[in-house]
Amino acid sequence: MLPARGAAATLFAQLTVAVIATLFFLHGVRLAPAALRAGLGHWRLQLLILGCTFALYPLLGVLLALSVPRWLPPPLWTGLLFVCVLPSTVQSSIAFTAMAGGNVAAALCAATASNLSGTLLTPALTALVLRTHGQSVSLGQVGQIVSQLLVPFALGQLARPWLSGWASRHRALLGFTDRSSILLVVYTAFSAAVTGGLWHQLSLATLAALVLLEALLLVLVLLIAHHASRAAGLGRADAFAVLFCGSKKSLATGVPMANVLFAGPAVGITILPLMIFHQLQLLLASQIAVRAARDQSLSSQPASS
Repeated sequence: MLPARGAAATLFAQLTVAVIATLFFLHGVRLAPAALRAGLGHWRLQLLILGCTFALYPLLGVLLALSVPRWLPPPLWTGLLFVCVLPSTVQSSIAFTAMAGGNVAAALCAATASNLSGTLLTPALTALVLRTHGQSVSLGQVGQIVSQLLVPFALGQLARPWLSGWASRHRALLGFTDRSSILLVVYTAFSAAVTGGLWHQLSLATLAALVLLEALLLVLVLLIAHHASRAAGLGRADAFAVLFCGSKKSLATGVPMANVLFAGPAVGITILPLMIFHQLQLLLASQIAVRAARDQSLSSQPASS
């Protein structure tokens, strides 16, 4: 069980496929189409977020890979480039935007649109950026992603008239289900990697280089997103929506996609950059959100005489 081997590994691999489909089905049940349509009118904000997510990140990732190719072994570069083409998160982007006093409705719309478009854009961009390392993604893999993620989501949307009320009443249970599903997928992937010798392939120096590169990537995107929002004339609330939605990468979407695109023991080492990046973005975004909330609180206080 630690890690899963033999028959247990086979069982968990089969269970993972069902769990991922259920996860995205429930996402479809919970998402109100009206919430998505409501924010689409703010086109400058939405374009900035999509641009950061699917253009700026891949560009910076490829530039890093071409600039310092010897810093990481090829499997970790593959994982880092994969992080760069993933869609934004939903829950944490909204939570941090709300904490900072940002435009929550726009954040909800942007994060949701990012995930839906990422179902098709991420495999296409993965194929594009991995050409720099002589790798490719087949149409069959794209079809698997659509069948495992987009089809269950669409079925969930169709089931909303019957299940949305139940989903609203059981938010805590569904939140636990989300986290448990992601944990199961990560456990299965890392089990395969550990039995395949993951920790014998990586040194502390390599891990340190990976953390440094991912921190640099995240800080660059945050700085560019901040200045782009100011240049576009966005207000404070909209700027924070761009900052948090445009800089985040989704673990919930990334791990299932990696399971399809990078089969076998390679999945574990490929999602290692995503696992590390997930922690970095939460740590840095929480500090920004707390500071923004404190500044907003101070600015709203009446001036002392």
